[in-house]
Amino acid sequence: MAIHGYPGQIISANAPIPFGSGIWTLSTLKGFSTVVQIFNATSTWVCPEGVTSVEYLAVAGGAGGGCSAGGGGGGGGFRTGSGLAVIPGTSYTITIGSGGSGAATTAVRGSNGVDSSIGSLLVSAGGGGGGSGGPAPLTTGLSGGSGGGGVNNAAGGSGNTPATSPSQGNNGGTGYTDGSSFGVGAGGAGAGASSINASPSTGATAGGAGLTSALSGAGSYYSGGGGGGSHNGAPAPQSGGAGGIGGGGTGGAGGGSPVAITGVVNTGGGGGGGAYTGSELAGAAGGSGIVILRYQQPGVTVVTFNSTTTYTMPTNVAFADYLVVAGGGGGPDAQNGLGSAGGGAGGFRTGTGLAVTGGSSYTITVGNGGAVGVVGGNSTFSSITSNGGGYGGGISGGSGNIGGNGGSGGGSTSTNSGGSGNTPSTSPSQGNNGGAGSTDASTYTTGGGGGGGSSVGGNASSTFAGAGGNGLASALSGSSITYSGGGGGGGDTGTSGPSRPGGIGGLGGGGNGGSGTAPNQNATAGLANTGGGGGGGGFLRTPATQGTGGAGGSGVVILRLYS
Repeated sequence: MAIHGYPGQIISANAPIPFGSGIWTLSTLKGFSTVVQIFNATSTWVCPEGVTSVEYLAVAGGAGGGCSAGGGGGGGGFRTGSGLAVIPGTSYTITIGSGGSGAATTAVRGSNGVDSSIGSLLVSAGGGGGGSGGPAPLTTGLSGGSGGGGVNNAAGGSGNTPATSPSQGNNGGTGYTDGSSFGVGAGGAGAGASSINASPSTGATAGGAGLTSALSGAGSYYSGGGGGGSHNGAPAPQSGGAGGIGGGGTGGAGGGSPVAITGVVNTGGGGGGGAYTGSELAGAAGGSGIVILRYQQPGVTVVTFNSTTTYTMPTNVAFADYLVVAGGGGGPDAQNGLGSAGGGAGGFRTGTGLAVTGGSSYTITVGNGGAVGVVGGNSTFSSITSNGGGYGGGISGGSGNIGGNGGSGGGSTSTNSGGSGNTPSTSPSQGNNGGAGSTDASTYTTGGGGGGGSSVGGNASSTFAGAGGNGLASALSGSSITYSGGGGGGGDTGTSGPSRPGGIGGLGGGGNGGSGTAPNQNATAGLANTGGGGGGGGFLRTPATQGTGGAGGSGVVILRLYS
């Protein structure tokens, strides 16, 4: 049965598990769905209608390990719970903390990890950096979500800093030295346990264990501490401390493998402490954090993805209607004596009845808009790939005057034909060719418009730059929106005759080209999440001014799901 919803809605009749940012509103189905959303990078979450509280896991970035028989980095703060109040329709910034860097010298400690947060509602603190085998107080571990390990009889850092209830972490262990021949680092603490103090019998100690969460549907461990680094003068076996379960990195060995291991990405694991082998070796970086949300949502139909993410298909879904729009190409800056061309629109592909597998995870790639003079990024869902728009011509003269190929081709300058659209070829076509430039080789040069989803880019002439090709409309989100407009070409003042204006961006987010008339020589960027091409920069002859090109607009993926 097909599922129908309101504009902008994300859906599933049973168990959707979307990951990443989306724009969602109401549903019309009876009952509720369990939605799990995993954020591996900083993004924006729009709270769906009907959702007033969420279960959550917020893990901060793990800390870096210390240098030279250094202490292990502490695991990132681990906070989990239920009943976190949210407001439907509100946008929340989900911040994913990066791992702290390992200490490269004994003049510094390992860096703390970066906090992870759910808007302003909740913060998990980054792990505390491991101490280094240098002068006090650099031998002590730093405080954080979980504390870093100490060195040379110095204490580890305090965990649960700042204090939360329940506690978000534990204290790092104390290092050891005999005061003359060797010292070893203690492990950084994990969310589940403090690290053991180092001693002659233990040598460098392991990172504290992390904690498990089944919020994503499978039990995984997070926030393990990094192991301490060892010393080549320590009693055998001179091993580095093992990383704590939950992504902690192993410390470097004084005898054996001396390289400290980084914390695992998206676990908040601390980095291992560096070894001393006669040389002072660096500590390893901590792993980045993660945020997971789970909530009950009224049955839903349409999912909109504005950034790259991973999505687990609802178990009851067998088919998807789709819109996949790639990032638009960037229009270049104007060059001396010529207006540049508009960037091509991102490829536009739409269809119905694509078979999908309920319960399977899909990588949803949303292409970035191309930077100035750069091709746009591809967007992908399942077997469907839309290609980024071609860059506008005019980058560096010669072959650089020819627009790039792509979903839609970039416009060209001089008298070159525009870049090819629908590259690589799809059926139906994902885009069109860019427009040709125009010049008399002495008094003016104007840029062609980038191709759009429904039409070719406009050719430039002796009196104006080419307009961007128009895009195509889709109502898959619940309202009709036009995507994949080409960027307008850049104009040129010229040495005689009227000033040549820039081309207008195509419908569907295309940026306008810069004009040959001040102060409008700078182009505008393609509109975000439309796949619009950026406009080409315009050129002013007096005084000689090269207008800036416009970046392409990012793409979008929209799915309508049904069984």
